[in-house]
Amino acid sequence: MRMRRSGFTLVEILIVVVILGILAAIVVPQFTNASNEAVKGALQSQLQTISSQMELYRVRNSGDFPALGDGEENNGWGDLVSGSYLKEEPYNGYTGSTAIAAGGSAAALAGTRDSVTGWNYDETSYEVFATAYDPDNNALAHEDTFGGEEEEEEEEEE
Repeated sequence: MRMRRSGFTLVEILIVVVILGILAAIVVPQFTNASNEAVKGALQSQLQTISSQMELYRVRNSGDFPALGDGEENNGWGDLVSGSYLKEEPYNGYTGSTAIAAGGSAAALAGTRDSVTGWNYDETSYEVFATAYDPDNNALAHEDTFGGEEEEEEEEEE
């Protein structure tokens, strides 16, 4: 009578590895999409909060908007943070920055994940934009739909 060794054969192990690889290929992109959606949702929410708090500041200060992007106080957020309009400096989860700089939407759309600023402020329209985020297309800088409407409009004009 021969004793049979217990254990797995090479073929069985390879089959398990292939199945795990297929499952990983299916699941990993879904986690990436969920992460991007969370960042976009946070940016949208923060932009709405910033807009409403800037309007509140304007109402309480005889129609004057806060000076943003100037100086070192609160990373450029100045009176909005020190005056308790915002609890803390807003954090851009895509760029990893709380800093704000002048530049408006053009500077925000030109930003990337590596930008040193998280926010851009348009001094003429008194609007704040998230760096590397396109609110019209709800897209981050690395996504295909980022800046899509502007390109289409430019093509139509030509």
